[in-house]
Amino acid sequence: MLEQVIFFTIISSFLITVILSPVFIPFLRRLKFGQSIREEGPKSHQKKTGTPTMGGLMILLSIVVTTIVMTQKFSGLSVETFLLLFVTLGFGLLGFLDDFIKVVMKRNLGLTSKQKLLGQIIISVIFYIIFQRSEFSTVISIPLTDLSFDLGWGYVLFIIFWMVGFSNAVNLTDGLDGLVSGTAAIAFGAFAVLAWNQSLFEVSIFSVAVVGAVLGFLVFNAHPAKVFMGDTGSLALGGAIATVAILTKLEFLLLIIGGVFVIETLSVILQVLSFKTTGKRIFRMSPLHHHYELIGWSEWRVVVTFWTVGLLFAIIGIYIEVWV
Repeated sequence: MLEQVIFFTIISSFLITVILSPVFIPFLRRLKFGQSIREEGPKSHQKKTGTPTMGGLMILLSIVVTTIVMTQKFSGLSVETFLLLFVTLGFGLLGFLDDFIKVVMKRNLGLTSKQKLLGQIIISVIFYIIFQRSEFSTVISIPLTDLSFDLGWGYVLFIIFWMVGFSNAVNLTDGLDGLVSGTAAIAFGAFAVLAWNQSLFEVSIFSVAVVGAVLGFLVFNAHPAKVFMGDTGSLALGGAIATVAILTKLEFLLLIIGGVFVIETLSVILQVLSFKTTGKRIFRMSPLHHHYELIGWSEWRVVVTFWTVGLLFAIIGIYIEVWV
């Protein structure tokens, strides 16, 4: 029964996105919801100006519909499912506001960093309140060790850091056609396996729904992209992957399974620190995917390489949790 639910979940979410896209993309184009490309980015990206953005709305719709329908068929909506959908939609709404300001109000930077951070913190705190009242564990464990710590009330600070950090990490990674779609599919696929292994079937169903949705989106987002997910999609996916890691109590394993997102973020941090302290740049441009573009790699080569690295990280993460 569960195997059938999982199968139909990924197929359904994939088809919803694929069927919606040919209708939704022209609609976005008619509304002139086209992406503005930052002038400081690679010059080759200027040709992408005007490509419809906010495609994350299709991903969100697919995830929500498929998760609710399939979870109802399996066991009914649980607290875990509610929390996953709450965070995904909350961060998605924040991303939508950011995209809307960029493309409709023509403010290329969207929400200010303070506004975005405040929204992320509010969503994270609400998540923690529900999480605590539902008596979920506040213990965190260190992979490959027997070490574990009960953070108690301090877990709220951890949740804020994790959700804000990974939503921004996925957002930073979303700079090339298909890059986040592929890496997110791999990361959520790994967590679907691990959630299944823990008998957290609602979390597994949600994760599989995300895999199907982003793979369906990838059909239209692969190079050359016909649509971008925008912050609507990337912030939602980042918040969702952090939530899945928290609910499976594999918080620190996310550093491995989401290794591509971590590396991309570190490249930005190191670039800024190096430039401010020495006046020199470590990379030709950050995030890291732009560095490889500027040394001559094609966009498709960069994306496939990062997918491959993401797959290796996912396999390592599953191996550590299941077999070590």
